[in-house]
Amino acid sequence: MYKPGRRGHSGNKNLFYFGGDPDSGHPAGRPLGWAVVAGHDRAGGGQPTLWAVSDLHTGHIGNKPVTESLHPSSPDDWLIVAGDVAERTDDIRWSLNVLRRRFAKVIWVPGNHELWTTGRDPVQVFGRERYDYLVNMCDEMGIVTPEHPFPVWTERGGPATIVPMFLLYDYTFLPDGAASKAEGLAIARERNVVATDEFLLSPEPYPTREAWCRDRLAITRARLEQLDWMTPTVLVNHFPLVREPCEALFYPEFSLWCGTTETADWHTRYNAICSVYGHLHIPRTTWYDGVRFEEVSVGYPREWRRRKPYAWLRQVLPDPQYAPGYLNEFGGHFVITPQMRAQAERFRERLRQRR
Repeated sequence: MYKPGRRGHSGNKNLFYFGGDPDSGHPAGRPLGWAVVAGHDRAGGGQPTLWAVSDLHTGHIGNKPVTESLHPSSPDDWLIVAGDVAERTDDIRWSLNVLRRRFAKVIWVPGNHELWTTGRDPVQVFGRERYDYLVNMCDEMGIVTPEHPFPVWTERGGPATIVPMFLLYDYTFLPDGAASKAEGLAIARERNVVATDEFLLSPEPYPTREAWCRDRLAITRARLEQLDWMTPTVLVNHFPLVREPCEALFYPEFSLWCGTTETADWHTRYNAICSVYGHLHIPRTTWYDGVRFEEVSVGYPREWRRRKPYAWLRQVLPDPQYAPGYLNEFGGHFVITPQMRAQAERFRERLRQRR
């Protein structure tokens, strides 16, 4: 276990599998549990609270009721929606509209799923044009996006500038044995690990997704550099800003589609008091370099039905100050049962036999 201020790390890249998909836990970068959990029961004390959620995947049967169940604890609560709301534009609109009508402010960043263009989508737009369409949709609903001025949270836990970001990934989270994107993809394909993005996420007009990522990095970095260096920030991105959370994946090759090494120091460089992300479908809290990272995903029904988190919404500000024992041994927001451990070991053994 690592103490605050040190970068969390685990020498074991394949720990426990506790969901319906190949995800697992990873030791937190800080001793787990401090003081009391503010808002653990979603009461919030009637005081304004900044919440976060991601990976609602509303288009999946069983997940729409989850979105419908999300309510603020006070009329002045804000909500961060960190990507993967749904795939279809009509489902995205429905979900964000429900949330915007309930929360005082909603802040959205795109995940990879919003950028998919499927044959069933009523709006057939691709790549950057699709992203622009979604930004305009949010603008019509009064939802903050990465293209809007950064809002400032001035209630409990503030002031803090909320920085919604759209960065994508550039294939630099390479699996062991790879020194380039081509080698990484070859290893992933050999092991039958290929993200659906390769087929449904168009980068046009950019030649590649990594080219789009480079452009987004430059745009976002320029805006961050304009902030006062002493300004506390909450950095919001669908993908983790550092690679360490990906060490929890049972399929390490999937890291290729999970971020970029270019953001490895952003949480310290830009004075983050919290980094909010999703994508991995491993709801947990970890600390890197003393900065709290919150993975706030709901995930697919087959996952959350097996290890349902204590609450769908994660408190970002004020600092929740997790009570001793509230987080599991890997920083997760769910109970690990003996059955889950046994299932994890069986799954891990199948992987060993396959490699």
